[in-house]
Parts: sequence; structure tokens; C-alpha cells
Amino acid sequence: MAILVSITCVTYNHEKYIAEALEGFLMQKTDFQYEILIYDDASTDNTANIIRSYKSRFPDIIKPIYQTENQYAKKLKNNTTFNLPRAQGKYIALCEGDDYWTDPLKLQKQADYMEEHPDCSMCFHAVQVVKHDGKPTGRIIAPYKNNCIVPIEDLITGGGFLGTNSLFFPKKCMQSPPEFYWRAPVGDVPLTLYLASQGSVYYLNDVMSSYRTGVEGSWTSRISASNQKKREFRLAMMEMINEFDRYTNYRYTESVKTRQAENELLLLLTEGNIARLKEPKYRKYYEQLGLYVVALILLYKYFPGLYEKLRIFRKHIVSKMAVK
Repeated sequence: MAILVSITCVTYNHEKYIAEALEGFLMQKTDFQYEILIYDDASTDNTANIIRSYKSRFPDIIKPIYQTENQYAKKLKNNTTFNLPRAQGKYIALCEGDDYWTDPLKLQKQADYMEEHPDCSMCFHAVQVVKHDGKPTGRIIAPYKNNCIVPIEDLITGGGFLGTNSLFFPKKCMQSPPEFYWRAPVGDVPLTLYLASQGSVYYLNDVMSSYRTGVEGSWTSRISASNQKKREFRLAMMEMINEFDRYTNYRYTESVKTRQAENELLLLLTEGNIARLKEPKYRKYYEQLGLYVVALILLYKYFPGLYEKLRIFRKHIVSKMAVK
């Protein structure tokens, strides 16, 4: 029987989490074959050894790559560069090594929909947000109340409102990604925008995976630790959105303008330029943030010592200013 789905997983120093990710893959109940393409980007902890132990138990399903030199440091998109080219499946399912799936029917549900709707270029579902230790935060990423077709405009303006570990798409859609995908500082946002431009997008209102926050050494934590890094990231994302606008022949320019207004506001917050927040084009997002969060931003900028002492507020402001 041919492999229908390739699960692609990139991991780095995830020894605390990788077993749970692999168990989530292996518990899938399907009427088709799937493979697990796991890519270890030269972890310095015990991640690779844990993968090897699972590989010895499931040699026909788990297909690892072990790097000896970290490729992310070279700004390579590891999933696209190393995993997708070797995928045998018709479809791709994504999950990072520190996240995990919770529904044994996840792959079957998404594959069934894709098989019945060949025009669909991306399917995603609701995701539970958990702490680094797996304890629920009480937050669910569920942008809609029911299963539905998702307008591309929602994805453009909504930013990071979907969990990457819920993504499922045809492999053929990523055979020749556009330049804006390769140039972007991250992979998930340009991936979802590009896939959405290739066909219809479907949302399943089932919570079928968990996304961890607060993982030590994660990409988000590294970016959030430096205002300069946040500024560089935001500028690069703004350029990526402009390139997407050009790629789609300006069909979604109004939605792009809305997204860029939010990006500009986040840039102003990073720079501590509070005075401009009440300009008309930023008013919507300013009102969403609220005065409490703005006050915390000012405290962080002008009284960092005091801010560090008020650690109870730290998680709140990070969640509000999280990189999208």
C-alpha cells in the first residue's frame, strides 16, 4: 500500500517533549499508510538518542535525519529543505518536536476531507494551548465556531490565528514555493499565505493537537528577548507581506493594508513610540491592546529594573506582544 501522508517534524533540543510528539504520531488510526519524517537539527541534548530508540522499534515508519551541524543557524528552512523533498506521501502533516497531537483520528479526518475535495490546498483545525509542562492554559486556538471554508482574507488579516501543528496540505502545492516564502524570517506565516493562494482552505472545529508555550530556547523566546531582534523581525515580515501582495497581483491589497497597519503598530510598540498609537489607522489595534498593556510596555521601556521585579506581569505582556 502506498504512503498517503508524510508527517514532517523538525526538532532541536526537545528531549523533554519529543517522545510525546512521536507517541502522538504513532497513535494515529488510519485506513492508509503514513510515514514519520523527523529531522534533528544537531541537538546537543538527548533528543537524537530518544529518536533512535523509537526508530529501532518502528523502523518502517520513523525515518530520521540527524544533523551534525545546526542548519537553522544558516537560515535554512529545515522542513522544506530536508523533509519535504524525501516525503513519499500525497499529503503533508506538520508538527514541531515540542508540540503534540491529541486525537488519534486527526490524520484520517483531514485526509478524508482532502480526498473528497481536490481543490483544497490547506486544512487546519482547533488547537489547545498548553504550558511547557503540558498543563492547559485554558486557551483554545479556534477562530471559528463550526467547520467551514476559510476566506483567504481572514488568513491575511488574522496573522497567527492557527496552530502550525494542525496544518495538512497536498505535497504538490510546495513543489515550487515562491521567493517570498524563502526570504521570510519564519516559515509558518508565508506557508499558510502561499497555500491559501493555491486553492480553498478548510477549517475543522475539532481540538486535535496541543501547542506548547514557554519552551526554553524556543524561537519565540529568542526573538522576544531583544527589542532589536523584534524590530528586525517585524520589518522583515512587513516586506514579506508586500512581496505576497505582488505575488498575488494585488488581488488582496485591502487585506494586506489591514495586516500592515497591525505590523506597523507592533513595530511602534517595540520601539516604545507610544505617541503615534492613536493615529486613525492604528486605533482598532490600540483599543484591542488596552491602556493596561500600554502601561506595561512603557514600564518595560523606561523602568526595566522595576519591570523585572514585577514578574507576575511578564506572561501577560509577552502574550500580548507575541510574534505572529
